[in-house]
Amino acid sequence: MDDGVVNQDVVVFFDTTLRDGEQSPGASLTSAEKLEIARQLARLGVDIIEAGFPAASPDDLAAVQRVAREVGQGPDSPTICGLARAVEKDILTCWEGVKDAHKPRIHTFLGTSDIHLKYQTGFTYQQGLDAIRKAVTLAASLSPDVEFSPMDAGRTNPDYLVEVCALAVACGARTLNIPDTVGYVTPGEWHDVIARLIELTPGAGKGSGVIWSVHCHNDLGLATANTLAGVMAGARQVEVTINGIGERAGNTSLEEVAMALATRPHYYNVGMHINTKEIVKTSRMVSNYMGIHVQPNKAIVGANAFAHEAGIHQDGMLKNASTYEIMTPESVGWTQSRLVLGKHSGRHALKVRLEELGYTLDKEGLQQVFDRFKVLADAKKNVTDADLTALMTDELHKPQEFFHLDDIQVMSGTMGMPTATAKLSTGDGEVHIHAAVGAGPVDACYRALDAIINLPNTLIEYSVHSVTEGIDALGEVTVRIETPDGARSFGGYGADSDIIVASVKAYLAALNRMIAALGLGAVKPEGEAATVAIGD
Repeated sequence: MDDGVVNQDVVVFFDTTLRDGEQSPGASLTSAEKLEIARQLARLGVDIIEAGFPAASPDDLAAVQRVAREVGQGPDSPTICGLARAVEKDILTCWEGVKDAHKPRIHTFLGTSDIHLKYQTGFTYQQGLDAIRKAVTLAASLSPDVEFSPMDAGRTNPDYLVEVCALAVACGARTLNIPDTVGYVTPGEWHDVIARLIELTPGAGKGSGVIWSVHCHNDLGLATANTLAGVMAGARQVEVTINGIGERAGNTSLEEVAMALATRPHYYNVGMHINTKEIVKTSRMVSNYMGIHVQPNKAIVGANAFAHEAGIHQDGMLKNASTYEIMTPESVGWTQSRLVLGKHSGRHALKVRLEELGYTLDKEGLQQVFDRFKVLADAKKNVTDADLTALMTDELHKPQEFFHLDDIQVMSGTMGMPTATAKLSTGDGEVHIHAAVGAGPVDACYRALDAIINLPNTLIEYSVHSVTEGIDALGEVTVRIETPDGARSFGGYGADSDIIVASVKAYLAALNRMIAALGLGAVKPEGEAATVAIGD
C-alpha cells in the first residue's frame, strides 16, 4: 500500500476497536490494555489499527503514541491511524499521536448530510467544502497517508457526496471512507451508492490508487450485510471492530466479514491478510478488557456458534461435520465443535459422549441412562460432562434397593417447622408413607426415612456441592453412616438438580448398603424393630 496502488484482489481490514469500539458505554480501556489489544490485532493480521482519538484527552494521545511506537514499527507492522475532526487542532494533535509509526495515517471527517450540516455544524454546502479543503490539505502536508470520511454519507445528498469526495482526493486523501454513521441504509442501495461514487468521482476511479472504504453501523442489524455489499461494489477497505462493538448497536463485526470472505471465496473473489485462527483469542481479549459479554448466539465467536443440541443435528455432525457446519471451529480458533446435551438430544449423541468419558453401555443400559438423562435435561438447560459423570456414578454404583424412593415432599421456611413426607416402596410392592418434622428440610427428610426403615444408625458425614455452574446446577451429595457401636460405616451418593432430593437419594443409598451388608433384608418398617447382628 505504500506506493498508493490498490491491489483490487485484496480487501484491507481497518480495525477501529480501540477508537469507535471504545465509545461503547462502559468500554473504556487503559493505555496498557489498548497496547495489548493492539498487539493482538497485529497478530490477527489487521492492516490498519485506528488506535484512538488523540485530541479527545491527554491519555488518549499517550495511548495512540504508545501503540505507534511499540506496535507500529517495521515494514510488516500495521498502519497506525488516529481520528481527527476537520479542525486544525485535532489534526495537529492526531499527527503527534501517529507520527512515530512506520506507517502513520491521519483520518479526518466532517458531517455532510443535510441533517448534520444544519444541526451539528451550521455549515452551508460551501462552508462544508471549505472546511474539508483546509482539513485534508493540512493533514496531507503532515502525513503521507490521509483518509477522509463524509460522516452520515448514507443520508447525504448524492451529488454533494460526489463533490465532497472529489475535493478530498484533490487535496491529498488516499482513502475515501464512506460511513453509514447511523445504520440507515440497506444492502442494495448501499451497493449502488458505492458503485456510483467509484464511477463518478473524478480522480478516484479504478486504477487511480484511491482506496474506497465502508464503515457501517448496526442500528438495523445490517452492518455486515451493508459492508459486504460495499465490497461487491468495489470497496477494498472495510472498517470493523472485534465482536461488533461500538456506538449504540455497534459496528460491522470483523469476524463476520472475514469469515464471509473466507467461506465464500468464489462469490466475493477477494483475498485478505486476516489470520482467522486468531479470531477467538482476540474476541475473548476484547470482551474481557472491555467487560462486554459476547452473546452466546453471536456469529463466529459466540459460545453457541459451533454448538449443536438438536438430535437430528447431532446425528448429522457425528456422521459428517459438513452436514451442519460451513466452516471448522479450528479455522477461527476454537478447539472443536460442541454437542450440547440437552432435552433435544438423542441417544446417539449421549452414547458417543458417554463413550468419550469412558462409559460403555449395552442397549438396555443405555436406555436406562437415557431415561434418567431426559429427566435431568428437563430440569436444567445444558447437561455437562460433570453432570454425566455424576449421573453415571449414581447409576452404576447403586446398591441393591430394599427400599426405593417414590416421592419426597418438603415444606420449609420461616413460618412453621420444616416438614418432610417420604414415600418408599419395597421389592414386594409394599408402599410406606411417613411425615416427620426436623431442624431443617434435610433433617426432616432423614427423620421421615428413619421412621419408615427403622434402622438405628449415626450420620457421621454429610457433604454437598454443585458439580456444574449456574442456578440450575446438578447437586451432588455424599453421606456416611455407621452402626450404633461405630464398628462399621456405609457410604451413599446421590445426584439431582434438587439438592434435597439428592440428599435423600444419598441417605437412602447408604441405608440400603447397610441393610445388604448386615444381612437385614427382612428389616421391618414403620416401628417394628430391626435385628442388627453387630460383629457377625
